[in-house]
This record gives sequence, C-alpha cells and structure tokens, in this order.
Amino acid sequence: MAIKLSVDDAARSAPRRAPRLRPGAWPGLAAAVWGLLFAVPSFAWAMGMTFGARTTVSPSLVKLADDRVAWFVAVLWVTGLLKAVGALIGIGLTRRRSGGIGRLVVFCGGGAAVLLVWHGCLFVAHGLLVELGIRSVPPDLAGLTPWYLCLWGPWFIVGGLAFAAATTRYVRRLDARGELRRYGAVGALGALLLSLASMTTGIG
Repeated sequence: MAIKLSVDDAARSAPRRAPRLRPGAWPGLAAAVWGLLFAVPSFAWAMGMTFGARTTVSPSLVKLADDRVAWFVAVLWVTGLLKAVGALIGIGLTRRRSGGIGRLVVFCGGGAAVLLVWHGCLFVAHGLLVELGIRSVPPDLAGLTPWYLCLWGPWFIVGGLAFAAATTRYVRRLDARGELRRYGAVGALGALLLSLASMTTGIG
C-alpha cells in the first residue's frame, strides 16, 4: 500500500532553506563590520595598548592615553561602546522591524551616515589643503596629515556610505507611507547640526 504524505508531513520533510537576508542586508552587514573594526582601537587604547596610535593620532591624545588620564580613558570607553552600538544599528537594518524599533534604526542610520561622511570629507579636505601648502599645521602634527588624508578620512566616508546604503535600502523596501523617511531625515539633519555646533564651538 502506498503511503501518502500529508501536506504538513511533506513540508516538514522538505529541506529547510536558509533564512533570507532582510532589507538592507549587505550594506547593513558592512556597516556592522565597520563599526566593530572601528571599536577595536578605542577599547585597546582604553586598556592602555596604544598600538598604531603613535603614528596616526595626535601626540597630545596619545599622551593622555599613556598617562591614563581618567576622563580621557572614560571617553575612550564610551567611544568604543558607541561604535559597537553602531554595529548593532547596522545589524538592525538587515531585518524587518516594526514600530519604534524600525523608526529608531532608521533615525540612527541616517544620522550615522551624515555624521561619518561629513567628518570624513572634512579630514580629506584638511589633508589636501595641507599637502597643497594652502594651510599650515604645527610641526608635530605635520606627519599626521597623510594619515588623515589617506586613512581616517576615507575610513569615515566608507562607514558613512555603508550606513547610507543600508538605511536607504531599508526605507525603500518597507516604507510605503513615507513615515520612515521622515525619521531618517531628522536623524541626518540632527547629525549635521551636531557637527556644525562642534566646529563652531571647538568642542569635540
């Protein structure tokens, strides 16, 4: 006698497909990896391991890390945690989220995109001006200019573009009514205003 499988039995016996990546998947994963990689130096320097910092970061900042100045060490820990949170935002942009969580990841993704690209472009522009002799820097900082021009500036821009691509893809696939676009725009505008305030006041 032939045994007929029910629809449920057939479904259970069929090989399970790997879950598909959600909206913003690949750019979101790239943003997450970028955030984790960027968090490593902050945590390492906070623990007293200033590898790579002596030739790529301002000597005054390296001295603060070497001297274990409490407030600066705290800043390094907070900075590392913020970068790790950025990685979580990137992961959040790979999955369909509803309600407040979806709005939050779009808000943060838009803000991160603008903040990172803006600062990266500032680093590159400053480096170009110095290299062309249009702007001068103190002698102890002259050796850092190529690092900001060729490493830190592009690194910030790459991270910002990853967040921008992940956020844009997420919004396009899930935002039928345009609500998420507003949250992304507010986040982006807030990040830009924060950067302008930092430049104006010299804080940050």
